[in-house]
Amino acid sequence: ASMSGRAVNRPQPQAHYNSSKAVVIMLTKSLAAEWAKYNINVNSVSPGYTLTPLVNNLLNARPEYANYWKALIPLGRFAEPIDIVGAVIFLASDAANYITGHDLVVDGGYTIW
Repeated sequence: ASMSGRAVNRPQPQAHYNSSKAVVIMLTKSLAAEWAKYNINVNSVSPGYTLTPLVNNLLNARPEYANYWKALIPLGRFAEPIDIVGAVIFLASDAANYITGHDLVVDGGYTIW
């Protein structure tokens, strides 16, 4: 599984970052189509706002972002990296052997709006 990101589903003034995430989703679909004949599944995981070192550094520099971003997430909190692990384990397991070309969104409901 590849890692994409759904925090960029809303237009933001950072075209280079947003487009790199979109590329991962399309690459996932393209590789799934190409490699299906070899019985290889290709999927991606799109986490929402996750408390990685990058996000923590940004929140330390701009603490006002925390409440704004959390208000956009129906579950009302940021993901911890461990919150993403289950999706990756699922897609890597036999339980997902008939899933390919899918982007599994793990975002606390951010994209339901």
